[in-house]
Amino acid sequence: MELTTMKTRTANTPSTHLRGLKLAALALGSSLVLAGCAGNPPTEQYAVTQSAVNSAVSAGGTEFAAVEMKAAQDKLKQAEIAMHDKKYDDAKRLAEQAEWDARVAERKAQAAKAEKAVQDARQGVQDLREEGMRSVE
Repeated sequence: MELTTMKTRTANTPSTHLRGLKLAALALGSSLVLAGCAGNPPTEQYAVTQSAVNSAVSAGGTEFAAVEMKAAQDKLKQAEIAMHDKKYDDAKRLAEQAEWDARVAERKAQAAKAEKAVQDARQGVQDLREEGMRSVE
């Protein structure tokens, strides 16, 4: 009787291990699939990006950095669509890219305004010099 029991154990052992491995693989695969689908919407990143786009517009980005502003606005729209489709990884990536495009547009606008202010100041100095020269004559 003992030999029969041992044969049964020996015969069942590989099958039991194989079944255990299959169950473990199934559980692991299911958890990975669920983890990929169960992401959270990047609402915080989306809000930060909207704020960055609004700041860039206020800084004059549409006038002084039109290409960067267009890219930021387009990517923000794409991020919104991705969020609606529950493609949260894509939405986050697009929102981050849009944020950086907006920040570049804002900086370019600020730099262009500063350059214009410098030019205006130089022209003012030049006008004063000319005015001073006329007074001397």
